[in-house]
Amino acid sequence: MKPDRHARALLPIPDRPAPGLTTYDARDPDTAYPPIEPLMPPEGAPNVLIVLIDDAGFGATSAFGGPCATPNAERLAAGGLKYNRFHTTALCAPTRQALLTGRNHHSVGMGSVTETATSAPGNSSVRPNTKAPLAMTLKLNGYSTAQFGKCHEVPVWQSSPMGPFDAWPSGGGGFETFYGFIGGESNQWDPALYDGTTAVEPPATPEEGYHLTEDLADHAISWIRSQKALMPDKPFFVYFAPGATHAPHHVPKEWADKYKGQFSDGWDAQRERTFARQKELGVIPADAELTARHAEIPAWDDMPAALKPVLEREMEVYAGFMEHTDFHVGRVLDAIEDLGILDDTLIYYIIGDNGASAEGTLNGAFNEMANFNGMAGLETPEFMASKMDEFGGPTSYNHYAVGWAWAMDTPFQWTKQVASHWGGTRNGTIVHWPNGIEEKGGQRSQFTHVIDVAPTVLEAAGLPEPTVVNGVQQSPMEGTSMVYTFDEPAAPERHDLQYFEMFGNRGLYYKGWSAVTKHRTPWIMTGEKIPAFDDDNWELYDGSNDFSQAHNLVADHPELLATYQRLWLIEATKYNVLPLDDRGAERFSPDTAGRPTLVHGNTQLLFAGMGRLSENSVISIKNKSFSITAEIVVPESGVDGVIVAQGGRFGGWSFYVKQGIPKFAYNVLGIQEFVIEGAQPVPAGTHQVRTEFAYDGGGLGKGGDVTIYCDGDAIGSGRVEATQAMIFSADETTDVGYESGTAVAADYTPQTSRFTGKINWVQIDIGDDDNDHYIDPEERFRITMARQ
Repeated sequence: MKPDRHARALLPIPDRPAPGLTTYDARDPDTAYPPIEPLMPPEGAPNVLIVLIDDAGFGATSAFGGPCATPNAERLAAGGLKYNRFHTTALCAPTRQALLTGRNHHSVGMGSVTETATSAPGNSSVRPNTKAPLAMTLKLNGYSTAQFGKCHEVPVWQSSPMGPFDAWPSGGGGFETFYGFIGGESNQWDPALYDGTTAVEPPATPEEGYHLTEDLADHAISWIRSQKALMPDKPFFVYFAPGATHAPHHVPKEWADKYKGQFSDGWDAQRERTFARQKELGVIPADAELTARHAEIPAWDDMPAALKPVLEREMEVYAGFMEHTDFHVGRVLDAIEDLGILDDTLIYYIIGDNGASAEGTLNGAFNEMANFNGMAGLETPEFMASKMDEFGGPTSYNHYAVGWAWAMDTPFQWTKQVASHWGGTRNGTIVHWPNGIEEKGGQRSQFTHVIDVAPTVLEAAGLPEPTVVNGVQQSPMEGTSMVYTFDEPAAPERHDLQYFEMFGNRGLYYKGWSAVTKHRTPWIMTGEKIPAFDDDNWELYDGSNDFSQAHNLVADHPELLATYQRLWLIEATKYNVLPLDDRGAERFSPDTAGRPTLVHGNTQLLFAGMGRLSENSVISIKNKSFSITAEIVVPESGVDGVIVAQGGRFGGWSFYVKQGIPKFAYNVLGIQEFVIEGAQPVPAGTHQVRTEFAYDGGGLGKGGDVTIYCDGDAIGSGRVEATQAMIFSADETTDVGYESGTAVAADYTPQTSRFTGKINWVQIDIGDDDNDHYIDPEERFRITMARQ
């Protein structure tokens, strides 16, 4: 192996022209220059594929004893290694930022999800430039880089089509190619997609068989083939992060139907089955114990008999969703194998960025946004039963019940968000690299963490951690390379100290022991009595003989607990965990959370063609009075279409024209729709149409009176009896002159939503101090600027 000619600790690698003779005439026989060589990593650097599944518990997949068939995970494990003590952060965006940087999630500002960011350094959602992402390091060392799927690391005030794009994958993230979505979750049937930083529409409709996971796999396969066709000597780094199996659980019906009847005995029995299978496979020790169900989680036998068929279907859909996802991961693996490069590709198959999600309420949800708005009571058992056949399909936005999440985390306690216990943070992981790992079908039980992935990739590629990237001195990675475990099954673990924290749930791992405290319950959105941090009850477990945290030893070793509590505090101080922040709804508001906001003041001006505006890119009209005014030009032939719409089928509002009649529709969670319309059409010419909403007040999510105006004259009125208090959608957007995604109102579709006249401008105002019902065109910009 020839020595590497590059000093790779300084990135980009400085160009260093070799000194030598410079001739006057290129025809001079002494004219000679070294050949131009493309930048390459050190000889022997492998291709790298990281597959990250969303919201999957340790006990979900067949590879780790669960009920969801994952033959491709199993075949990868048969040729590689299973890791049964691999850990995540308990939540998606923090795990992803930790994975991509090799640093703890608070170190890179991602103490929670971007939507709840604060101004505190550990929770700001802003990655410091002293912690460059792995993709950037690999790209600057000569790798081809591409990401497909979910990106939840963009601060919400930077998520509009105007950026800035520093935190986007193909902006400052180091990925030369990105195809996927920005945010925490996506409608699998109708996603809001980006190609790089450009919004694009899905290539087909659900009716034509479109599904996001298949689309992502198609793009990944095409890119890998192209990369190897054009740059066969250059390794790639591909990050494949489908939105699956995060809610909404969307999957073609035939995949869910494979599991008909398999969950009829409920989650308690499923945990017993999974536990037995885990013992049989050896993915848990023979002396491991199945942890007990906590009182907050209902027994299957205590669930209403009328609801049980719905609960069964929820789990059938999820299982089909997981198998469907594994199938498409398998297609990517097949493409790599077909190219003859599987042996020289380091693959991580990480089954879950946290434990299984318990955010779907005790009964599950047909539209998970109901719970996030404190309106889960609208989804009665009767309503759920009436929708059972739609679960998983394009008309649903579904999630399974808490009990199923608990079952998918077998044998551990708790679920996603509960960073204290292994149910929230321990995820089955497979590593496959035939050219770098001798053993096939082995298992490793050293403690490992998601921050270990980046240093592992660098060591496998023969690359140093950079000390300077783009002129900025870098802080050291905080993870530990896992390469030492590849060929040494019994090697002493090197990552022996790790803190955990999420919304006040916190824990510490140190040399086999874990000290943990659960502070709050993830599925209780309102009304939970949350103790003071100093009043939390801590537990103590000896992992050397208690794999599942089944035996709390705090009474036997109070002095040891005190030592570990102090050590947790030291680690928390070191990595920007403090101040602890267990606030809920307050953190969704930029004003109370202290994060920047894209929109200032009480008015916003929009223009035709603007679209894909995330909810955080638009002034909030929730829980207050507001007005929407538009200047439109109506042709002699009449006018139809959307003026402006926010959200979609599962919640939102739309101001639109139908056969010349202006209408305002408010859709509450896809369950209730209120439509108010004018009494006469808007005549030809230039006119102002306006909707005013007078909020009832007296709390969150209340109703209000609506009046529609044309050129200042009232032409229609009506009532909206209820509104959404917190969020319309995690993936639908605001569009002017058309509607992307799904349609808010029932009497048009996205395909028929394009406005057939001309929209000069749209202005959204909040508050009830404007009673003019008409905006003087000459004063419009002055008013806008003054209000800002």
